[in-house]
Amino acid sequence: MIKEIEKNLKEKMDKTIQVLKHEYASIRAGRANPALLDRIHVEYYGSETPLNQLANVTAPEARILNISPWDAKSIPAIEKAIQKSDLGMNPSNDGKIIRLVVPQLTEERRKDLVKLLKKQAEEAKVAVRNIRRDANDNLKKHKKDGDITEDELKKSEEDTQKMTDKFIKEIDKLAELKEKEIMEV
Repeated sequence: MIKEIEKNLKEKMDKTIQVLKHEYASIRAGRANPALLDRIHVEYYGSETPLNQLANVTAPEARILNISPWDAKSIPAIEKAIQKSDLGMNPSNDGKIIRLVVPQLTEERRKDLVKLLKKQAEEAKVAVRNIRRDANDNLKKHKKDGDITEDELKKSEEDTQKMTDKFIKEIDKLAELKEKEIMEV
């Protein structure tokens, strides 16, 4: 039972890290990254469709993204969706491929992005701490029901805290790496 609680705890904390990594991938760091367009949804035949389901997105150069739609008729809709997004980029097309030039970030924009990533890191830490609290509450409930002993409860709480500390360190490391990437000129 304790192993099951710890396994569940680790899975939830891993999921939190994966969500944070996904959020960080969509933050623009002055370099072209196909993940920048993951949040873009295109109005295509009456439904909102993710861009990555309508086209192949590649980064042939450090500051250029190529979007190759599978249906050439979707090019105007894709361009419109990119212009409506918060990316601040203007698409250009040659009839087959849409090109996006990723502009250099200003110092002010870099600082704003760092604030955003620190906020996301803090939210991830809060999520990890909430997962720890839920696991500890579950363990205390089992202790109250007589399923585990006081010693097992203390040992499990210590293990839970060690795991929490490990994941919070990982979140800090991810935030630090992304901050360096953003502040790099």
